Amino acid sequence: MILRPHQEQDSKKGLKILLKHHLFYYMAEVRTGKTATALTIAKVFSNVLFVTKKKAIGSILSDFEKLGYSYTLEVINYESMHKLDPSVKWDLIIVDEAHRIGSFPKPCKALKQIKLLNCDYHIFLSGTPTAESWSQIFHQLNASRYSPFAAHTNFYKWANTYVNKKIKYLAHGMTANDYSEGRLNLILPAIEHIVITRSQEEVGFKSVINDQILTVQMEDKTYKIANRLLRDEIVIGKSGVILADTGAKMQQKLMQIYSGHCKLEDELTTTFDMTKANFIKERFKGKRIGIFYVFKAEWRMIKEVFGEDVTQDTDDKGKNVAGQITSIREGVSLKHMDALVFFNIHHSHISYQQARDRMNGLEVLENNVYFVFAKGGIEEKIYKVVTVDKKKYNITAFRKDYDF
Repeated sequence: MILRPHQEQDSKKGLKILLKHHLFYYMAEVRTGKTATALTIAKVFSNVLFVTKKKAIGSILSDFEKLGYSYTLEVINYESMHKLDPSVKWDLIIVDEAHRIGSFPKPCKALKQIKLLNCDYHIFLSGTPTAESWSQIFHQLNASRYSPFAAHTNFYKWANTYVNKKIKYLAHGMTANDYSEGRLNLILPAIEHIVITRSQEEVGFKSVINDQILTVQMEDKTYKIANRLLRDEIVIGKSGVILADTGAKMQQKLMQIYSGHCKLEDELTTTFDMTKANFIKERFKGKRIGIFYVFKAEWRMIKEVFGEDVTQDTDDKGKNVAGQITSIREGVSLKHMDALVFFNIHHSHISYQQARDRMNGLEVLENNVYFVFAKGGIEEKIYKVVTVDKKKYNITAFRKDYDF
């Protein structure tokens, strides 16, 4: 593997930043080569830990081997960090998809585990570091004791300076503090000395990704179930009970129902409409496609219709590949596919952006990404919020759409 010019340049600049400030944040868009750049910076260290998600481990180890570097590298997924010995001294920790530890106002479990590890140098990697709010930056950098915000002992104290706090109104007259509006004019100057940004356009991407909305008419029973649930908040059928007595439950149940399935109160799942799976198979006959789904039941529906022609192995170049959006939206390339198809849409803007970018590649001029939505369903409402508003389709957005 030979580094591209921008990777050579960014690895040299990044190393200088890292050695001077003990942390470096590489905010580079997907497919721009963040992994190889970080692995190259790490050459000056001996004992390196790379924290990523499980499905990306294989490609990272492959890149390391192709680059021919000889330092000790351990690659581990976020969910396995508890297995690490906290007494081990790491020379460098690379935190891949660092936005995963950016939840606020309270720190997530993964961040707490990283902070337990013994290390003085950190590299943070993300193509979407603050996709939904600049308030996401605090806990990411707080993984290092050398954070520019280290003087603030917790998020709330940091927010007193760096966030425009607001009041949000919840159901039943309740309120809560809204910390999502980070003060960009204060945050950027505070972190610019440790950041390098890199866009796809800068590295030569000429490809354009177009969203294509495919609307399907679901079976009558699907609409009857959805309408009855909206009206009564409960549906009792032969398979069991569907209950949606809160806004959050109603939102999730509708996301399931309009895709032909639903989890019941006894935790079992009922499947009643295969329209989407059958439509996808027929519409993309003769093509190799990547299929993104949201709920596990949707994988079973896809498998039932496609049979041996579909796999969950993203390295299989001969079959259609299906994967849960939250599992393969990061660290996986599907650019060898003829098309990317969303069986359902996730309520997160990050999931939307990263998942569709799996089709991006330097050599491809144009790609179409397809979204299969039920006619009159909740999907188009979610799509508008995560694409146009570039926000999460939360309970507030749901209540505006359904007056629930």
